[in-house]
Amino acid sequence: MSTTQPETINTTRDQPQTRRGHERCLALLLSANELFLERGYDAVSLDDIVNHAGGSKASIYKFFGNKEGLFTAICDYRREQFFTDICRPFNCELDDLRQYLIQTLINFQRHIVLPQNAAFLRLILEQAQRNSVLADYIIEQGPKHIQCSISNALTQAHEAGLINCPRPDFSAQFYFGIIRELEWRILMNMKVDEDEQETINYIHYCVDRFLDGHQ
Repeated sequence: MSTTQPETINTTRDQPQTRRGHERCLALLLSANELFLERGYDAVSLDDIVNHAGGSKASIYKFFGNKEGLFTAICDYRREQFFTDICRPFNCELDDLRQYLIQTLINFQRHIVLPQNAAFLRLILEQAQRNSVLADYIIEQGPKHIQCSISNALTQAHEAGLINCPRPDFSAQFYFGIIRELEWRILMNMKVDEDEQETINYIHYCVDRFLDGHQ
């Protein structure tokens, strides 16, 4: 099977104009997501996806371009869900920074330990190794995007005089290092400590030390 990859990521796909079209588009996304996780990316054909979701390959070509475009759309869809569940915008006038930082990491931890989410992360890594353009796109839309959200929160807190954080971009990277070991364990399919309270205690401790370093 050919492993030729596109040179660019298509982010200007045609959008369905009707409710039925949106439903068909979502059905294709969810079906492809399920099949990719169950069989692996290479083992799934467009015919498999259409047979599972219904409809026709014409819809895939129209809304996603090709199989690679469909996979990228799945990444976008799951990323949007991820940010909705994990990292909401920070408001310096309304939110407590310490609690915001703690809750973001707890949400992140609870999300990535779910078996389907962990499996999809491993699938992304597998595909990104074979497609540098996809890898760059995932980095920009995933890790860098969420780091930017934390950087913005730290910037607000710095400007309000709550912390001393002249390089919020560096500090945001440092912050996510708190759960880096957990991420690696999940990506390598290793056993993860099931004592959630201990993990929460660890996150509280590390965030307090993080903030101590920004006084």
